[in-house]
Amino acid sequence: MIKPIELVIFDCDGVLVDSERIAVRVHVALGAELGWPLTEHDVIDRFVGRSSRSIRDLIAARLGEEMAVVWDERFVELHREAVDADLTPVEGLPEALAEITLPSCVASSGGHEKMRHTLGRTGLYDHFAGRIFSATEVARGKPAPDLFLHAARQMGVDPAACVVVEDSRPGVEAARAAGMRSFGYAGGLTPADRLEGPGTVVFDDMRKLPALLAA
Repeated sequence: MIKPIELVIFDCDGVLVDSERIAVRVHVALGAELGWPLTEHDVIDRFVGRSSRSIRDLIAARLGEEMAVVWDERFVELHREAVDADLTPVEGLPEALAEITLPSCVASSGGHEKMRHTLGRTGLYDHFAGRIFSATEVARGKPAPDLFLHAARQMGVDPAACVVVEDSRPGVEAARAAGMRSFGYAGGLTPADRLEGPGTVVFDDMRKLPALLAA
């Protein structure tokens, strides 16, 4: 028997804030500058949904540890500048949050400082304050289930009663590995077919989320 939903776990980048487009643009620029030419598709396929630590490991395997550190430092700097310039909430997200009455939290591959910045710039931080979890708190990032299980444990909810809202393939894979149902948001950068799979409902308009949760 399927348990009623007791907790909605939101990813941050690409689900709450429209920051994935910024991150992809910055990674493409850094790749051209530092010696790893990448297309937007390459970045989406390799980096989106993964923790900063996982991305750094991928860069180190390609360019060496020293260059990976340089890339990471430059990314933080350029990403912050771009966020300050033009970050917005994901389209339809504020309206969806206004309708969702279920308990909710955030579980993101990003670090806490980054989330304070992005959620703060978009006016969303106070909505989730005290219920924000980062991959920096667990041993393994997505697609491992560690982060979502950690969030459920901290919130005191059985994983089987949690649903995850994600926009990346590693994210929906992590939800499945955690034994959680998921909603795959295909209104961003990741194609719908990359999100499809067992226990996942794919949707393309954040305004539809309250009705999907109620159903």
